[in-house]
Amino acid sequence: MWKHIAANALTMAVVLVACLAAIVQIGKSRWAEPGPLAEATFFEVPRGASLRGVSERLEESGIVSSGSLFRIGSSYAERAGDLKFGTYEIPAGASMPEVLEIVTAGGPSVFPYSVTYLLRAQGPEIRVRERVPGQAEANEIATFAPDEPVPEDFEALLERDVPITWRVSVAPGLTSWDVVEGLKGAEFLTGEVPVPPEGSLAPDTYEVARGSDMGDLIQRMRVAQERILADAWAERAPGLPITTPEEALILASIVEKETGVPEERRRVAAVFTNRLEQGMRLQTDPTVIYGITGGQGVLGRGIRASELERETPYNTYRIDGLPPTPIANPGAEAIRAALDPEETDYLFFVADGTGGHAFAETLAEHNENVAEWRAIEAARGATSGN
Repeated sequence: MWKHIAANALTMAVVLVACLAAIVQIGKSRWAEPGPLAEATFFEVPRGASLRGVSERLEESGIVSSGSLFRIGSSYAERAGDLKFGTYEIPAGASMPEVLEIVTAGGPSVFPYSVTYLLRAQGPEIRVRERVPGQAEANEIATFAPDEPVPEDFEALLERDVPITWRVSVAPGLTSWDVVEGLKGAEFLTGEVPVPPEGSLAPDTYEVARGSDMGDLIQRMRVAQERILADAWAERAPGLPITTPEEALILASIVEKETGVPEERRRVAAVFTNRLEQGMRLQTDPTVIYGITGGQGVLGRGIRASELERETPYNTYRIDGLPPTPIANPGAEAIRAALDPEETDYLFFVADGTGGHAFAETLAEHNENVAEWRAIEAARGATSGN
């Protein structure tokens, strides 16, 4: 009898083990298989959220087939305490391991809407975009200037209090005054700041929180520019007629203002480097203009002959070497160009009518290029009726 009972118990144990093994195997299979999500979506992990709460919401949102299994698998993978708050994009059909990786890896939040405040030479502009999950490009839903009426679509977004990524984008070549004045129209920032030293701000796109302090943003720009300049200075070409990082920043600002064509930056830098090496004056209009305006707004007219003759610290037609300060905030590429110019013998350049410049080694060649440019200007004037 006891043998019979023992045999039955052993059989039941074997069956139980087999059932448990089958359950585990089914769980592993469901854990690794593609998830039920039919279309990509955004999912928010609130700050301080528990794994239980997140797993339940994942199941309710149709991202995972079982919140309990997601919780068990996360614990088994020793990732239960690794949740990172933020808003993430979950791709269609994501498996539980893939979802776990997304919500524990962290990184910048991906919000369905973004507002970018662009600071440009033409003036500030606000662009509102909607990002559809699974779609590479965002859709622009509103574009307007700060002094224009707010579009109804944008007002509706703000009233709904939907998650929005706020950004400030600073174009290269703006003066520090341009940046501070432009930021005054950014109503999502608070506070005021004095105009920082010219050239000290790194043109780039910065993600900010709505209501954050303008001074903190300016400080981030300054720290970024210091890092860019230090890195470029450490890798500078040998033998340059530039003795300090500050001089490099001045030259970079001139390069930034002289050309908007990326492939020309190192060549333009070479012209000025060659002139410095030969003791020639830089003779660059943007420095003269900065001496007239002080970096506050555009000149809005041509430079007068009297202004070219006037003795000012920024008139590089009258002074030797570099002006005393940068004349704008140069981007990283202009800084690197100033410290690693192209190896050429060019000493002159003039506009060529295509948006770029014609370069020359001799004054005779340069005069020919200037004549061609004046002919282009005359033809354009005749065409426009001027």
